[in-house]
Amino acid sequence: MSERSERIDEHSASGPSSDEGGLPSRQPYPSARREDLVEEIHGHRVPDPYRWLEDPHGEETKTWLTEQDELFHHEVDALPGRDRLRARIRELLGAGTVSTPVWRGERQFFMRRTAEQEHAVLYTVDPPAHEGEEGTERALIDPMALDPTHTTTLDHWQPDKEGRLLAYQLSHGGDEESKLYVMDIATGERVEGPIDRCRYTPVAWLPGGEAFYYVRRLPADQVPAGEDQYHRRVYLHRIGTDPETDDVMIFGAGLEKTNYYGVSVSRDGNWLTLSASQGTAPRNDLWIADLRTSPLEAPELTAVQEGVDAETGLYVGRDGRAYIFTDRDAPRSRLCVTDPASPSHETWRDLIPEDPEAVLSDFAILDDLDRPVLLAGWTRHALSEITIHDLETGTRIGEVPVPGLGTLGGISERPEGGHEAWFVYTDNTTPVSVHRFDARTGELSLWASAPGAVEVPDDVETRQVTYTSYDGTEVRMLVVARSGGEGPRPTILYGYGGFNIPLTPAYSATTLAWVEAGGVYAVANLRGGSEEGEEWHRAGMLDKKQNVFDDFHSAAEKLIADGWTTPDRLAVSGGSNGGLLVGAAITQRPDLYAAAVCSAPLLDMVRYEKFGLGQTWNVEYGSADDPEQFEWLYAYSPYHRVREGVAYPATLFTVFESDTRVDPLHARKMCAALQHATSDAARPILLRNEADVGHGSRAISRSVDLSVDTLSFTAAHTGLVIGSAP
Repeated sequence: MSERSERIDEHSASGPSSDEGGLPSRQPYPSARREDLVEEIHGHRVPDPYRWLEDPHGEETKTWLTEQDELFHHEVDALPGRDRLRARIRELLGAGTVSTPVWRGERQFFMRRTAEQEHAVLYTVDPPAHEGEEGTERALIDPMALDPTHTTTLDHWQPDKEGRLLAYQLSHGGDEESKLYVMDIATGERVEGPIDRCRYTPVAWLPGGEAFYYVRRLPADQVPAGEDQYHRRVYLHRIGTDPETDDVMIFGAGLEKTNYYGVSVSRDGNWLTLSASQGTAPRNDLWIADLRTSPLEAPELTAVQEGVDAETGLYVGRDGRAYIFTDRDAPRSRLCVTDPASPSHETWRDLIPEDPEAVLSDFAILDDLDRPVLLAGWTRHALSEITIHDLETGTRIGEVPVPGLGTLGGISERPEGGHEAWFVYTDNTTPVSVHRFDARTGELSLWASAPGAVEVPDDVETRQVTYTSYDGTEVRMLVVARSGGEGPRPTILYGYGGFNIPLTPAYSATTLAWVEAGGVYAVANLRGGSEEGEEWHRAGMLDKKQNVFDDFHSAAEKLIADGWTTPDRLAVSGGSNGGLLVGAAITQRPDLYAAAVCSAPLLDMVRYEKFGLGQTWNVEYGSADDPEQFEWLYAYSPYHRVREGVAYPATLFTVFESDTRVDPLHARKMCAALQHATSDAARPILLRNEADVGHGSRAISRSVDLSVDTLSFTAAHTGLVIGSAP
């Protein structure tokens, strides 16, 4: 890449109209003032001509956003095939969703969304009144009943150990600022809450339902200005007391402000475990306390792991053993056992050793058997499997006959013990279903299918492709397409590549609508994810972040070389960290892609820490305050890599005003920079700005609208004619 020009001048970013390719006549880009703002950072002159767009409340920003909205609708609303896309995406989303059951005695809890529902509803099945009868199903929390605008989301829920009380968290308008409530399950009446500042909190009930441990941020007036999203603490709350005056802080004072905390209590109430990780670091400290020998308000913590570069969790089983799930000395993870009273690393004994190819992802214990067993969930090159092991020795004795080559998740058992386990299954053409495994018989059965019926063409196929990245690393990619097609086709390449998050097969209405119309949808398992374990993650973070982008470019080149597509028919798509990936793709290799959809992205990597939850990601990306780490960030920061006179791909930025994770300012600044710089009038740069939604959950109708806009835009700029396929 050539050095960026330092010429900064006042310029209104506008371009000529065009009606090439049958697209709507182009309107000029909205005027965007370019400031002569250059900062000296670690010996580099760093321009930031659109910093004024960081202020969402400025009148100039508001005017610019209004004009961008008008431009977006002018360009996209009249694109062909939108009605057909909308109808088909609604049909495919009509499959709905269902979750694995959570058991408390004979009471079960699960989530389900039917075709007509905007959000999934939390249900319970009451225990039957008489033996041999069926329990009664009823809704406990229906976000649509709570809020007719459909902007309230159920973020998390946790029943107490007896199934009498339910802690649950709600947020509004997409802000993810969860408020915590407690419900009497039998009556549906709220008995506690709201307790605010509970974003992302775990809830660890003590036996009897009289108290729980949870995580809460300090009040804004007790922390430095601008740090109200940090400074979490662990508290003990007793039902019926005032959380503002009576809750007892038990942990977190004096530790890192960006720490996240985990907390759990064993089923018998004897053991408390606490974990702390700095931001999203792939490592944590871990402690355990015997609640029988120390007060609940001041538990005496024993270190399981401190200052170790590994991620470890601990679960005390019904047999009294501590089960330790860790990637310490095992990048693909292993399961160990030890005595919870003396849990130091030296006492750990491997129960399920590390596999050289598969990543251990989950486990469940089934002990109501003559020979108790352990189920181990794995992902092998992004595809799931479950093996069966002797609980005492870990010896493998069989495997669960899973439904297909897809994704298994959420293996669960009854907390009090049993011989059954439940898990969800999905793949690229199969909606989520729940399956039950009976360890007594070895049989697998369908426990709950997707609530809605959908028809997917039987010629839609998924292939796993292996390709070589620039440095010789083998990378895998899933390619979804209709069989029998010939010649290059319009293709979407999707990726994420970060934070140890895997991309595994999953049912997607957006993917299927694209493929059914004749397109190809490819998902690359880039470094930075967890598809191949923690080493794979670390090969794509910090100073190695460029590996992620190289893997992505190599995936595009593989699709072209294999005849799936051509550069003028290839689009890239990604959101959040995947939006950063898209930004890097189009600025590093604009010649390789025709179009891009960049959702909720990070793009100014010099200033990302100053906004949203940015400081919690320093451990993934690095900090611009550090001279060496600044060099990594500045080298690929998409906003700073935009060059004037380059023919950039048609690009659609989608942002959400209530996003409290990734500030929409990134997309605003990048959009203005690209509109000013691009030399290709036929490939527009657009911004879709959406109110009352955030980074996470949204109503189904909002999801349909977003998919229609992104797919119709992508189709228009890759040559896919919606409705042309058989």
